[in-house]
Amino acid sequence: MNYIDVFNGDADGICALIQLRKANPRSSQLVTGVKRDIDLLKRIDATPGDYISVLDISFDKNRSDVKRLLDQGASIEYFDHHYCGALLNHTRLKTVINDQSSDVCTGLIVDQHIGGRFRAWALVAAFGDNMNTVAMTLGQESGYDVNSLKTLQLLGMYINYNSYGKDLSDLFYHPDMLYQHLQPYESPFDFLQEDTVIFKTLDSGYKEDLERAKSSPFLYQSAESAVVMFGNEKWARRINGVFINDLANRHPNRAHAVITDSSGNVCSVNIRVPLNRKTSPADQLAREFATGGGRKSAAGINALPMSQVNRFIDAFKVYFS
Repeated sequence: MNYIDVFNGDADGICALIQLRKANPRSSQLVTGVKRDIDLLKRIDATPGDYISVLDISFDKNRSDVKRLLDQGASIEYFDHHYCGALLNHTRLKTVINDQSSDVCTGLIVDQHIGGRFRAWALVAAFGDNMNTVAMTLGQESGYDVNSLKTLQLLGMYINYNSYGKDLSDLFYHPDMLYQHLQPYESPFDFLQEDTVIFKTLDSGYKEDLERAKSSPFLYQSAESAVVMFGNEKWARRINGVFINDLANRHPNRAHAVITDSSGNVCSVNIRVPLNRKTSPADQLAREFATGGGRKSAAGINALPMSQVNRFIDAFKVYFS
């Protein structure tokens, strides 16, 4: 039997797997990538008896490969919070999916699944997904003081920041390497105390990229919504996800989109709903475009042709007017 762990390379995917493997230790093959690389199951060919754990990637986007792997004889457990569509009914498929709430992430789903045994890592996951109110409330209920929670918030944001990029060369750390650095530590506080290099590297990179992002132009801006455009630069591909979270936190009554030029002909899009008025779901808008998806409060389009940018902006205005 082969054990294979498939996980999104962002803070939520990494911290969800950390919890799962601390609760159920096992050696496994790791399959991950940049945050937008969600077709991860395509990389796997299973043999009968293989056991595959999938965390924080859309079931809807991987349905055909789930079926293929089940047909090859694998067993699959699937944890996620993105739009899932119709699930498959199979004796070797176990799904723990909640795509109905905008206040849950995969790390919190795993936290509930294992009885909150590694709560601090679940909080890092939630902070990384910009669920700051949810994470602060749960953290205080769990006995953490505000300063400790702010430390976890920074770590979650920086791990998430590391996941954004067109490909792995844009990142400071490969997500599977980052997972392997973090996983041995009982809590994120132990990691921060004993291994300072990673945190300092991401802290420095984030601050430099954020200053560049703040000078980028708005394509559209109103009281209800705003759209920012980034050029085809490494720093832009790294910062777009956490920058849009920053915009959402600073302007909680406004919806936001960040469009990042990927090649001159294609761009990626990040979408966030207003934190104070969660109206139209972000994933519904994203799915109007071929490579779009996500969750109700945060979604994206992986490869939007530049010729469709104006169409997207028009739709975005209507959704969040």
